[in-house]
Amino acid sequence: MTKRTSTKLSELEIGKEANVVAVHGQSAVSKRLMEMGVVPGVAVRVVKSAPFGDPIEIRIRGYKLAVRKNEAQSVEVAY
Repeated sequence: MTKRTSTKLSELEIGKEANVVAVHGQSAVSKRLMEMGVVPGVAVRVVKSAPFGDPIEIRIRGYKLAVRKNEAQSVEVAY
């Protein structure tokens, strides 16, 4: 059985794909991310980041989404 590495979406390297494990927090941003499809079990890939690293562009459920690093910190992923 392969051991999976868990990290935050904000720390995932460009080009790397992982599955969402959980969205932590009860803030409006966390709820909005879940409404946009960032839910446990979904595959997510970091496409690129802005010149200074914020925001990052992710590909999820067939579309691209830009999220700020502080928002991506609430999303736990495993690869």
